[in-house]
Amino acid sequence: MTEILQIALPDEMHHPRPLPGVAPCAPDDWLRVDEVYGAQMAYKRRLLKEKGEAVLWSDPSALPAAQEMLAETLKLLPGLGFDLRDEAVHCPDGAQVHLNGADPLRTLGQLVQEDICILEKRGAEHVLTGAILCFPANWRLGDKAMRPLTGIHAPVEDYDDEVARRVQRLFDGVRAGRPLWRFNRLTYANPDLHQPTRRADRALHPFLRSERQCILRMPKTQAVIFTIHTFVMDRARAEAEAAAR
Repeated sequence: MTEILQIALPDEMHHPRPLPGVAPCAPDDWLRVDEVYGAQMAYKRRLLKEKGEAVLWSDPSALPAAQEMLAETLKLLPGLGFDLRDEAVHCPDGAQVHLNGADPLRTLGQLVQEDICILEKRGAEHVLTGAILCFPANWRLGDKAMRPLTGIHAPVEDYDDEVARRVQRLFDGVRAGRPLWRFNRLTYANPDLHQPTRRADRALHPFLRSERQCILRMPKTQAVIFTIHTFVMDRARAEAEAAAR
């Protein structure tokens, strides 16, 4: 798994902010391609093939939102080194992915490093109606399907009632064309990107894991999309880099 380690974190991800810790994101900056695109995508495609039921799920009602998300993604890909032609996408790692509008989340999972969650308003809260989640950090997609934001975040220690209200207001207020972003920082004993369950161990945690999370609204379906770009680094290197700033 060490071949998937990033060399450095983006500059803007060195100063943690309290929950929910959001900031404005440029309209075209919710997708990124970094130096381990090829290694991460090889792993994602393998997970989709071998553990599809664990990493991909969608309620039928989420199909329009997923199709819209695929369409919005395709608009950005040429600027990130992708070549779109003949109903297929030629990726920076040399892979060719055929577009499948009937299975948009699977298509997205083969194209971009980001994991993608679809949240749609059901009553007073946004509910997880679909996701491609190959690189979970201690949560399983099957446990969160069709659950509202409060249920999704139930195990998070700092996610109290006040934070829950602020996050729901954030999801209600995010506007199409004006995405938001935040990030977290965790330490792990193992660099594996696919960690659906917390591993109980007393070993030192030599790896830093940080997720760049973007929140955007689809202009037509009004679904909220939550994207997760995962970085894993050697912790000592990351701390040395931070100290040098």
